[in-house]
Amino acid sequence: METFKAIGGFLLIIGAIYAGFQIIPPELGNYSFQDDLRNVAMVGGSNPRMTDQELMDSVLKKAQEHQIELTPDRVTVQRIATPGMNSVYVAADYNVPVKFPGYSFNLHFTPSSGNKGF
Repeated sequence: METFKAIGGFLLIIGAIYAGFQIIPPELGNYSFQDDLRNVAMVGGSNPRMTDQELMDSVLKKAQEHQIELTPDRVTVQRIATPGMNSVYVAADYNVPVKFPGYSFNLHFTPSSGNKGF
């Protein structure tokens, strides 16, 4: 009986490690991508000549660098012009599939960033 408990405990630990290797990389990628969105928003807020399409292309390029499958219809770019201050809001909405033997699900991420300009 003790042997079965030991084997069960060992399998549980191995399962937790495997789950960590499947879930942690997309979480870290999202964290880094969100940081890149802040930078894109900051650049867009400080450069009023930058078009919305250029901002969207920059977001898509950053997503590609992080191996995130993102389409243009899942990216939001909004500008709010106030006297003396440009504001840019950039957001993305995407899913990352996670597959386990016999079970799979999607992690849903909605990173966003705003910038009030300089």
